[in-house]
Amino acid sequence: MTIPEILEKMLQFSGGNRRDIAHFVRVWAYAKTIGELEGLDARTEFILEAAALTHDIACPLCREKYGHADGKLQEREGGPLVRRFLAGSGLDASVIDRIAFLVGHHHTLAGIDGPDWQILVEADYLVNASENSYDPETIRFFMDHTMKTDAGKRLCREIFVL
Repeated sequence: MTIPEILEKMLQFSGGNRRDIAHFVRVWAYAKTIGELEGLDARTEFILEAAALTHDIACPLCREKYGHADGKLQEREGGPLVRRFLAGSGLDASVIDRIAFLVGHHHTLAGIDGPDWQILVEADYLVNASENSYDPETIRFFMDHTMKTDAGKRLCREIFVL
């Protein structure tokens, strides 16, 4: 399965929810940009992009099941859901494992163990900060204390004029 195929499948999976679609496409665009600027190898870049596209796969389920889609619920439901989503895709089991791990940890800041996880957190934050109009002090604090990539910090400064 290729990134365009994952995108197409996520568009279908989203059932026309424009907010969800716009969110995951923006996160994917930022993640792809940061990953390429940081020089990720092809395998890590693929995993990052696949995780970015599917990171909120559990939102519809969480809204239906719990009445909201808070980050920890997304993580709990997302890993198993993305495994089912990618079943039969032809992807290597280790690739699916890592994507599921990232989807299941995209709101967890402790223990980040690789550039794919770091970049996914940064890209999702950039989109969430924009969509939810975070105040500049909150954004600057996140940039200074959580962001690790030069490309992510550069994007953050440019997007939010910090």
